[in-house]
Amino acid sequence: MYENVAVLALFAFLYSIVARGMERTPVNGALVFTVFGLLAGPVFLGFLDISVSQEGLRYVADFTLALVLFIDAANANLRVLKSESRIPRRMLLIGLPLVIGFGVLAGALVFDGLGIYELAILATMLAATDAALGKAVVANKAVPARIREGLNAESGLNDGLCVPILFTFLALATGAQIEGGNITLAVTLVAREVGIGLLVGLGLTGLGTYLIKFCWERDWISKVWLQVTAVALALACFALAQSLHGSGYIAAFVGGLLFGSIAKEETHELVMAGEGAAETFALITWVVFGAAVVGQFYDYFTWQVVVYSLLSLTVIRMLPMFLALTGTGESRDGKLFLGWFGPRGLASIVFLIIVLSEDLPGSGTLAATVVCTVALSVLLHGLTANPLSAWFAKRSNENQGDNEPA
Repeated sequence: MYENVAVLALFAFLYSIVARGMERTPVNGALVFTVFGLLAGPVFLGFLDISVSQEGLRYVADFTLALVLFIDAANANLRVLKSESRIPRRMLLIGLPLVIGFGVLAGALVFDGLGIYELAILATMLAATDAALGKAVVANKAVPARIREGLNAESGLNDGLCVPILFTFLALATGAQIEGGNITLAVTLVAREVGIGLLVGLGLTGLGTYLIKFCWERDWISKVWLQVTAVALALACFALAQSLHGSGYIAAFVGGLLFGSIAKEETHELVMAGEGAAETFALITWVVFGAAVVGQFYDYFTWQVVVYSLLSLTVIRMLPMFLALTGTGESRDGKLFLGWFGPRGLASIVFLIIVLSEDLPGSGTLAATVVCTVALSVLLHGLTANPLSAWFAKRSNENQGDNEPA
């Protein structure tokens, strides 16, 4: 135990002192963390012996994602998001269902042994994008604001929307008795997850920010403890919504939006400690993923698994998003950029743990495919985030210059 903590702590220290320099390279943090975990784990060097339960990994991934969603939403530019809401709206309401549908069709062509509901479960698990892995693009000021805010809103909300869809397909796959029929179940789950998530996120954050202001005006809060407020609110929003059978992801995201809109110019100072906590949680999660998950499933990466994973990151994601954004006025480059940067990560891992608890016949194939897709996403999206962001920013500036009157 202490050896593992020493290795993780030393690695975290070494990365922290070069993190700014690493951000200027094509290699992002998640890729470094995962590769370190894989190399240091039992598959290769063996000096990091991490044994973590599925439940433990789920909690770490959940809390990491909750913090990232809350903080990213708090830092969002609401003015841009409001004026450009057509982008995330189209991606969520049209693109997301199309991604799941395309995923089912591609799975039917690639896999022989999976049933229709298992294919739908796989497609849903991989339809959710990861706000943590997408941070390199969302935080890059060179990327046009409408693109950054669109991706931020999509990744903040699609995880929560995928949860009830996943539970519906799980009920169908396991033969659970559905009172009122499939449509009734789906609508009920979506309404409950989204409704409770919205109520908890807005209600708890609204009350919390009022109490912060009330106590600050009376000099009851020290500057040290003020840094704890955002972290505590983010985790409270997530955990309370989950305990009430709502979407903790939606609660964390909308709570962050409200927190940022109230805090305004003080937002950055208030969430700075939360950003550090989120980065630390992310480091631990990705190191564990590399050491204890990728190494465990590496031998199960068949050609079918690899092919589907590559399709999931490209055609299955990009074509639906391109179609969904048609008619919005977005450029071809913009639609392709938005389609490509839909990284898979923490949410897919959490969904997989939920699915594995059901012991489905094709769970081995589902697990290997999700792990392979996430691993490839960490690699490919990590390597392309900075170069493609720079390319797209340059293309956007050139197109804007071409459209200016002489």
